[in-house]
Amino acid sequence: MIQVTRTDTDLDTDPGTNPGSGPGADAEAAPSDSCAECTNNASKKDINPFNRAVYAYLKTVPQGKVVTYGQVARAIGAPRASRQVGRALHVNPQPGIIPCHRVVFRDGSLAPAFAFGGMQIQAELLRSEGVEVKDCKVDLAKYGWKE
Repeated sequence: MIQVTRTDTDLDTDPGTNPGSGPGADAEAAPSDSCAECTNNASKKDINPFNRAVYAYLKTVPQGKVVTYGQVARAIGAPRASRQVGRALHVNPQPGIIPCHRVVFRDGSLAPAFAFGGMQIQAELLRSEGVEVKDCKVDLAKYGWKE
């Protein structure tokens, strides 16, 4: 498990500070990976210990598997921070390396505001890895990753 030290500050902090739970932290948010035309949406303030932990964890999720925002949050030691996970993915500094398209909502739904091209791009990326997507949903029982 990747551990993050948390404080009561928000994610919009300077690098090197620890983000906190923030407002609405327990809601499930959603996310890309190998999209060549993606741009780097991250600024220096977005690369903080929380975001780095999210990115490190996602690099361990195998192709053909998905995780939920809440699952990522729990795995990095911040169980009430699923919205912050979504925000971290939205500013993914390495869209071709950090596979944020493998993150879905807790019911298996894809992200309607997928940061790197929309729900259809997320579906295409998942299908290219062998994940079945039907009605913009993934079967978590079949494709959900259990460490």
